[in-house]
Amino acid sequence: MKRLILILGLLVCLGFHSPLEARGHKYSKETPVDMSAVKTIFVGWVDLPPESWRLWGYENQEEWTNVVRDLNLDFDSSCQGQYLAGRKVTFARDRNDEKAAGNDLYIKFSDVNIDHDYYGIRLSIHFIDPKTNTEIASVPSHLYYEKRWFKFQLYMRAALDEVSRKLQAEVTHEAQGK
Repeated sequence: MKRLILILGLLVCLGFHSPLEARGHKYSKETPVDMSAVKTIFVGWVDLPPESWRLWGYENQEEWTNVVRDLNLDFDSSCQGQYLAGRKVTFARDRNDEKAAGNDLYIKFSDVNIDHDYYGIRLSIHFIDPKTNTEIASVPSHLYYEKRWFKFQLYMRAALDEVSRKLQAEVTHEAQGK
C-alpha cells in the first residue's frame, strides 16, 4: 500500500513538473541599439531549408512548402497580435519577398536550420535600416526551443514563438514569458 501511494505521489509530482518546465524562456535585450521608437516593421521569411522535406518525413516538397508557409503565417500572427503589438508590421509573403521599403525597420533571418540534435530552430536575426540598407544590429545564431514534441509542426511553432519573444525583447525592450 505504501508503495502504491509513493508511486501515485511521484506521478502527481511529475504531472505538475512537466507543464512548468515546458514554459518558454524569457529573453532579454542583447543588442545595443534602441529600436523602441520603431513604428513600422517588415519581417522577413523564416526559410526552413527546402531540401529538408524527406528528412522530416514529408511525402513531397510541395507538402513541405505548405508546412513552411503555415508556420510563417502562424509566426506572423503571433508577432503582430502579441509580441510586436502597437506597431504596423508587414510580413514577407514568401522566401523571395524582401520589399522593406517604406518601413522603419527590416528584420531578416539567416542561417536558418532545424537542429537535428535538439529539434529546435537555429537562426540569426539581423535588424536592418531599410532607408540606408545597413545593418544596425544583429543577434548571432541561436537555438530556439529545445524540446521535441510528437508532431513536427508543434515544436516548430513553439520555436518560432520563442523567436517572437526574442524580437519583442530587442524591439520593445520588454521580456515576456509565457
